[in-house]
Amino acid sequence: MGTQTRIVVVKGKEIIYTGIFLLMGILLVIVLVNMFGNKKETTTETIGKYKPGVYSSTITLGENTLNVSVAVDKDTITGVTIENLNETVTTMYPLLKPALNEINDQISLVDNVDEITYSKENQYTYIILNQAIKNALKQALADQ
Repeated sequence: MGTQTRIVVVKGKEIIYTGIFLLMGILLVIVLVNMFGNKKETTTETIGKYKPGVYSSTITLGENTLNVSVAVDKDTITGVTIENLNETVTTMYPLLKPALNEINDQISLVDNVDEITYSKENQYTYIILNQAIKNALKQALADQ
């Protein structure tokens, strides 16, 4: 029995196409692993939500600019105050102080600023203060 030599002809195009499809398949697997693989998430228990300190944000009411200061510790918001609050502002915006007091009463009881409840009569005052608090908290998170 004699063995016969077989000659296989492979065109260059086929080799190039096969290499490209193989490379694309490998890239697809890498992308899928990165998207759906196990990601290590940092827990707030070990790191904390905020960098402790006092952070401020400004709000403008008429011609007056007020600083809303938010004091935070590692995990919670400890208090909210308004600086530059004078008699003119409290006269023009009488709901500002009561709204701030209600926010301070609720702030330690909620996990998120959006969970603070308010009455419909004072909703615009709460919305302004809520947005100022959120802006200050962005600084507390960004400084980590």
